[in-house]
Amino acid sequence: MTEAIDENFLSTVQSFPAVPPADPAAEVAPGLTGARLLELFDAQLGSRHLDLAARELGKAGQGFYSIGSSGHEGNVAVAAALRPTDPALLHYRSGGFYLERARQVPGQQPLRDVLLGVTASVHEPISGGRHKVFGNAALGVIPQTSTIASHLPRAVGVAFGIERAKKLNVSGPWPADAVVVCSFGDASANHSTATGAINSAVHCAYQGLPMPLLFVCEDNGIGISVRTPRGWIEHAYAHRPGLRWFDVDGTDLPAALAVSAEAAAWVRANRAPAFLRLRTVRLMGHAGSDVESAYRGAADIAADQARDPVLCTAKLLVTQGILSPNEVIGRYEHKRAEVAAIAREAVLGPRLASAAEVTAPLAQPDPGRVAAKAAEAAGTDARARAFDRLPEQEEGLTFAQAVNRALADVLARDKGALVFGEDVAVKGGVYGVTRGLRKKFGAARVFDTLLDEQSVLGTALGTALCGFLPIPEIQYLAYLHNAADQLRGEAATLRFFANGQYRNPMVVRIAGYAYQKGFGGHFHNDNSVAALRDIPGLVIASPSRPDDAAAMLRTCAAAARANGSVCVFLEPIALYHTRDLHTPGDNGWLRRYPEPERWGETHVPVGRARTHGDGTDLTIVTFANGVPMSLRVASRLAERGIGARVLDLRWLAPLPVEDLLREASATGRVLVADETRTDGGVSEAVVTALADGGFTGPVRRVTSVNSFIPLGSAANHVLLSENDIEKAAVELAG
Repeated sequence: MTEAIDENFLSTVQSFPAVPPADPAAEVAPGLTGARLLELFDAQLGSRHLDLAARELGKAGQGFYSIGSSGHEGNVAVAAALRPTDPALLHYRSGGFYLERARQVPGQQPLRDVLLGVTASVHEPISGGRHKVFGNAALGVIPQTSTIASHLPRAVGVAFGIERAKKLNVSGPWPADAVVVCSFGDASANHSTATGAINSAVHCAYQGLPMPLLFVCEDNGIGISVRTPRGWIEHAYAHRPGLRWFDVDGTDLPAALAVSAEAAAWVRANRAPAFLRLRTVRLMGHAGSDVESAYRGAADIAADQARDPVLCTAKLLVTQGILSPNEVIGRYEHKRAEVAAIAREAVLGPRLASAAEVTAPLAQPDPGRVAAKAAEAAGTDARARAFDRLPEQEEGLTFAQAVNRALADVLARDKGALVFGEDVAVKGGVYGVTRGLRKKFGAARVFDTLLDEQSVLGTALGTALCGFLPIPEIQYLAYLHNAADQLRGEAATLRFFANGQYRNPMVVRIAGYAYQKGFGGHFHNDNSVAALRDIPGLVIASPSRPDDAAAMLRTCAAAARANGSVCVFLEPIALYHTRDLHTPGDNGWLRRYPEPERWGETHVPVGRARTHGDGTDLTIVTFANGVPMSLRVASRLAERGIGARVLDLRWLAPLPVEDLLREASATGRVLVADETRTDGGVSEAVVTALADGGFTGPVRRVTSVNSFIPLGSAANHVLLSENDIEKAAVELAG
């Protein structure tokens, strides 16, 4: 069935009166020749026919994505105003932009790219059939999925990273004068992620930090079925101090070109953020399954069709004598035939044929490469500058001290490493973990951020694409949850939807878990890690001992650099300054920091556990705060004649299943001591892994209660205790 906008275009163009032909080399508007207008019109036609073809493929069961760009083809003007070396983070109505940018780079086949994405072909060049995205490394287009503003914090981070790379002389993929462009819809502009990102950009600019970022709001006046109040975007953003405002009708291509060029030039020259509202219309509804007539009147739909940007450009070509009405229709139908021919080829291409093929970009890092990189240390002189006293010359270190020394070693070894977050620089962190790093490595590499976790992670996402190894800190685990989509929807998906062509290496440090004395409550004691554990490809480190903490931090940094891994490093707050294990003053929890020559032999591979003891009666499986508790329990069990070994998982993802099954088999009985909750906690995965691995011995688990953590001594009623562990161990051992 022919789409209404297709019929409207053809009938309207046929009604245009012909005018005498003009020279295509002549200007049809200031700075715009007829020949150049024809190039842009070709991109608009390509985008339109890609939308029409996607609808037809969907109806035939051969296509799987039909959120189109129809009505937004004026965004070719934004692409024309920028360079292919300007990183672009685009929303899903960016077909015109993508085709025009591809025209600027020889050898590209953008129509084929898009159709291979629509048909989920493995030959699609960016995601390999995993999703239909606008992405292309050669074009500087960073792939995004169906974004609802989630890409804006990353865009801020990329703009920040381009400038920080210049300051620190770090080699990255973008030119020093690059401008970042980030497009989104008017409905998305209301999302907290968008408002936070725009605030972050303005916050940076207010402090004099360069921020070469062009926000492009493609304002079509509606979000799915909900209208944006008329004038809202202008009201919300036109008068924002520190944010330069540009506004243009995207259906008027000469005007859109002129204003887009002005906006891009302003950002490039001033290295400051700007907001371009590109007024558009939305044609053919939200997506292929959307019945627009159910919530919009016929008069509204007809009014939008009259503002069809492709039709408006066609009218300009005819009135300027560049093309006759018949020539316009000829080009339109020629493009239809070209797209149809490519579509017929695209549907014949192979699709991902196995789970292994689908998940290949999420593969864990090569252990050998990571081990080699983790063993690398800075030179003697660089380490001498990084430390007042070399850490291997110190006595036993606490957990916090070990993390601090490991961070300094990473900063000394990798000039692209950055440490940042709330309070990490001047203060050195709430618990002093980053104390002294700013003084040693400078404010350009160790810096405080504004108090917004989405912006903290967005800075990491963006700087990672600029050649850096970001090590952001989330101050408390409970604070992560309002920004978790930056890990789930952005960080973890990039390698997947880019098939490894784009990566965002990072190590996200998070202070977490419970058992703090004298300071706590839900927001400072959080034992929920479920939101992290189900993110595919995410590496989750959870050390308990100081020596493991240092080694595992180096492992995470190495995995990030060697493989582009996204790592979360969970630090048990209650163990930060712990010194004793069994009795007061025994210093049993302190550990020496190994000299660099021993980093290879003390390396902790991703996904490998650590066994304490060799008891043959019972295996206690635990992690984080559960480790010292279980070790004390094991000591008391030995006095009863029960031999228990303690398996410290160390990694919550990937779970060390091989080590778990080996140590379970060694004793035949397993007790899982899990400080997270009964439901959604780590123990569920451990017990499942034992069952899946064929372990048939008795298994029991003790956990914290399904509760938020209250203040003071009330926390003891809901948290896992040593008594819980010991009682269950005695019962299980018989």
